[in-house]
Amino acid sequence: MTTPPSGATDTHCPYCSLQCGMRLRPTSGEPAPVEVEERPDFPVNRGALCGKGRSAPAILAAHARLTAPLVRDAHTGQLREASWPEALDRAADGLAAAARRYGSDAVGVFGGGGLTNEKAYLLGKFARVALRTAAIDYNGRFCMSSAAAAQRAAFGLDRGLPFPLEDIPRAGCVVLVGSNLADTMPPAVRYLRELQEAGGKLIVVDPRRTRTAALADLHLQPAPGTDLALALGLLHLVVAEGLVDEEFVAARTTGYEAARAAAMAHWPERVEHLTGVPVALMRRAVGLFCGTPDRTGMVLTARGGEQHSKGVDTVGAWINLCLATGRAGRPAAGYGCLTGQGNGQGGREHGQKADQLPGYRSITDPAARAHVAAVWGVDPDELPGPGRSAYELLDTLGTPDGASALLLMGSNPVVSAPHAQHVTERLRALDCLVVCDVVLSETAELADVVLPSAQWAEEDGTMTNLEGRVILRRAALAPPPGVRTDLEILHGLAERLGVPEGFPAEPQEVFEELRAASAGGQADYSGITYERIAAEDGVFWPCPASGPGEPEHPGTRRLFLDRFATPDGRARFADVSHRPAAEEPDADYPLRLTTGRVLAQYQSGAQTRRTPALAEAAPGPFVELHPRLAARLGVTDGDGLTVVSRRGRVTAPARLTAAIRADTVFMPFHWPGEGRANTLTNPALDPVSRMPEFKVCAVRVEKAS
Repeated sequence: MTTPPSGATDTHCPYCSLQCGMRLRPTSGEPAPVEVEERPDFPVNRGALCGKGRSAPAILAAHARLTAPLVRDAHTGQLREASWPEALDRAADGLAAAARRYGSDAVGVFGGGGLTNEKAYLLGKFARVALRTAAIDYNGRFCMSSAAAAQRAAFGLDRGLPFPLEDIPRAGCVVLVGSNLADTMPPAVRYLRELQEAGGKLIVVDPRRTRTAALADLHLQPAPGTDLALALGLLHLVVAEGLVDEEFVAARTTGYEAARAAAMAHWPERVEHLTGVPVALMRRAVGLFCGTPDRTGMVLTARGGEQHSKGVDTVGAWINLCLATGRAGRPAAGYGCLTGQGNGQGGREHGQKADQLPGYRSITDPAARAHVAAVWGVDPDELPGPGRSAYELLDTLGTPDGASALLLMGSNPVVSAPHAQHVTERLRALDCLVVCDVVLSETAELADVVLPSAQWAEEDGTMTNLEGRVILRRAALAPPPGVRTDLEILHGLAERLGVPEGFPAEPQEVFEELRAASAGGQADYSGITYERIAAEDGVFWPCPASGPGEPEHPGTRRLFLDRFATPDGRARFADVSHRPAAEEPDADYPLRLTTGRVLAQYQSGAQTRRTPALAEAAPGPFVELHPRLAARLGVTDGDGLTVVSRRGRVTAPARLTAAIRADTVFMPFHWPGEGRANTLTNPALDPVSRMPEFKVCAVRVEKAS
């Protein structure tokens, strides 16, 4: 790792899970206090940055952000500026009052997948020690929870990618399921191009012909909600054509016979009927995937395949394809999940998730509870048990069975949650809502107390990218007056709640405690230090601490090469079968809606919509539909369209394209108001991961009056 020039700071992009390396250099303060430079030495992006990364400093400008606490005035009902003591007192009093009146579980905590590991760790500790509540979860539940559950079931361990990105060009064939990397992670597209330049093949599974699908050697275009059937159909062909790696299956897996039987019930013609993918294209896909040398090949899934009420089974079926063909547990082969949020991986490893303690420990495991309680200096019996998942927590806010006060940090569920109007109503029903954020998001506008947080360029902290690489963000400047870090906020709240010790505001001090809490867990960070991260361009977990006189553990770049993380070292096939989406089209709602992202916006858009260059590039929502459907409706490009589901209606301009199926419409989910896509989406949950079914619901489309 090279040393940055004098006055410059090497750090990382604040957005997606690539966590691209960048260099910040101070400016005169206009239009932003720092400017971005490329950092070619960081191996993930090798200097490449997308428009979001290049424009990230814009949100640091004072006019774009919160610079003072806000409290809701009892007389006017409006938010007004307040001092930090007043705001923290109001917040702590509101949380404590709910606990006194209804019990500790009446206080909820909702975190975010963009928080650093230090913040995620301390937020989980704050919930369980300062508040003693089980009611904590985070928006990462909406990101990769289905993939995480399927990986744990199959491999015994969940890390987004069990290999570094650099392995992709050596894979021979990559199947990309439900990901539009060209828009969501543009710097990662170079790995797909390098794959093809090396003679490898790219198969993209997506109901839309996205910019990523346009790069593919083969594009499979299933109806939304049918990826599970497609994966089963491909496995059927693998079995029927004698392409199973019998030696690998016998030596390194269990459960094959049940998975084989399920796949054989999904013959190609049946799968074509379910998905709309022609049998000939399925056969071609199997030929490409199984035709690689040395059993190389990967399946990578993202939200398009995972955000379903059967997302865990869907991912399990794609893992089955890897296992049956021997494309797992060896170099340049395997299944991986393309994590979305910047710290979607680390954010759940260390305690934000309702059922997990630091180190990826189960909160119901007595040994795990004892270990973490010892680090925290509390009795294991004092730690609460598992709480509700993210949507279930939001769904019950303000009800007799749910939380009556909520601390929300780094999330904007008014825009990002499914059935968003209902979630908005539940937030309004709270006795006390405290929001920590960098901007006055749509959720913060509902709060009783708003606490302005420092940003990525103003504080140190670690993140864990999609490869499991723990990286270090460095502060390039101080927060503006009136702004505090989230760690300082948690320290101030804990102090007011009668827990003055155990909530340090210094990131490196928190990380040292995180190391101890994670030691011996699956996500073991105990051998990782700030100094190692800075010297090695990040360290891959698990990385246990070495004993006296032992060499330093190098970190684990590639998992499962010798054995899987199950008790017997074998991977487990999933016994899964196709089932319909929770909501299928009918006479009243004859179309499918699917949702996703666009190049110039990110997640709920709370920050990117405030960035002038990005707002100009993508100023508002739209409804993408096929010209044949538009002709039936009498709609031309740009006309207003109303999309109606069983949960509500939204209106946005039409965008005609032959790149989408004629039975499907698409909306991006970055905007609030009358074009808010998540007004429509279905909160039906996967029974295992509790992931909502964002990616498909039944709708009708009308020309707007």
